[in-house]
Amino acid sequence: MQQIARAVALAFNNLPRPHRVMLGSLTVVTLAVAVWRPYVYHQESSSPIVRSIELGKDDIRSLLPEASEPIDTATPQEEEAIPQDELDDKVASDQGLHEYVVSTGDTLSSILNQYGIDMGEISRLAQVDRELRGLKIGQQLSWTLTADGNLQSLTWEVSRRETRTYERSGNGFKMSRETQKGDWVNNVMKGTVGGSFVSSARSAGLTSSEINAIIKSMQWQIDFRKLKKGDEFAVLMSREMFDGKREQSQLVGVRLRSGGKDYYSIRAEDGKFYDRNGSGLAKGFLRFPTTRQFRVSSNFNPRRVNPVTGRIAPHRGVDFAMPQGTPVMAVGDGEVVVAKRSGAAGYYVALRHGRSYTTRYMHLKKLLVKSGQKVKRGDRIALSGNTGRSTGPHLHYEVWINNQAVNPLTAKLPRTEGLVGKDRSTFMAQVKEVTPQLRFD
Repeated sequence: MQQIARAVALAFNNLPRPHRVMLGSLTVVTLAVAVWRPYVYHQESSSPIVRSIELGKDDIRSLLPEASEPIDTATPQEEEAIPQDELDDKVASDQGLHEYVVSTGDTLSSILNQYGIDMGEISRLAQVDRELRGLKIGQQLSWTLTADGNLQSLTWEVSRRETRTYERSGNGFKMSRETQKGDWVNNVMKGTVGGSFVSSARSAGLTSSEINAIIKSMQWQIDFRKLKKGDEFAVLMSREMFDGKREQSQLVGVRLRSGGKDYYSIRAEDGKFYDRNGSGLAKGFLRFPTTRQFRVSSNFNPRRVNPVTGRIAPHRGVDFAMPQGTPVMAVGDGEVVVAKRSGAAGYYVALRHGRSYTTRYMHLKKLLVKSGQKVKRGDRIALSGNTGRSTGPHLHYEVWINNQAVNPLTAKLPRTEGLVGKDRSTFMAQVKEVTPQLRFD
């Protein structure tokens, strides 16, 4: 055997180098095949069924266990609906309409992106009218969305006399411009609360949209549902008249007397409302519902799509991964409108802050508040958990503005502020002009 091995080695060494390399490689492959002999399963069927699914990077992330909302099922909103009342009623034409008053530091992208509108959509909109890049404080935007959350149309009130509308057209938008030539006339409407504020305001000559504007302007001072019979109100409304018909209107100021106390709300040049001293009426919000910030395990995505079914399963809030039992706080002053166990949401709390803002807290372990209870910013309302349709301990947190879910991490939340300097001087001059017109007699 040794002689044979020596003969083979001698013959191998006498071969040219390329041949030695080729023979060595072949030997290694042969040995590998001999050692590795996998068991092959022979399927009886001659036509196996194969399904191939390609997932993108974002889709793969949504399938991880830390993603709390299964993407094959949309969140059952009917189980978590906020109780409605008469003050939530809107004119039929206003259904699905979202409104925003431009404030300091706002841009078109910062406004629309917090509502989940894609940056590509915003870019295509700005290409139609570059002046949209220069929004001014106090101007108003309103828009509607398609069923899949894309922008359908947007209206920009450039001034009292000019309005621009941008309608979806194919993959882009088409702009139309309307210039009003009517005369703006101030009207004072007075009334006494009877059955309800809404019905009494309508009897005084106010339209549904004007009533909504009044409620929003005073939402931080008054709970309109609790006004009593005999309470009085006076409203100064600026209306544009064209050929004897009312085209549009703008709220200038409101005075409401309830329980012998007067409440004022007067519009400033920035489009916001202040009291007679120029102090802001909005109550400040916390950015996060916990004492410290936790890791975001699932982001806000109103157009999240199931990669298998292709159906939209929106994620209308943000998930924070946190240990069970972590204290959850109210982000602002408000009233508890829901505190119960609700199917997919598990133990669930909803707070209403004024009339425009609502926050929701889901998958809780324990509730610390009851429906109808008043809470202050920073109050503990629950302990985080893993209840309902949840795959791990976390808090699902939502912020809604005017019945539209927004991104809690980027939304422009209310903050307590007041006018200063020249802005306050201008406003105080306006107060002296408006206040005498808001008499009850």
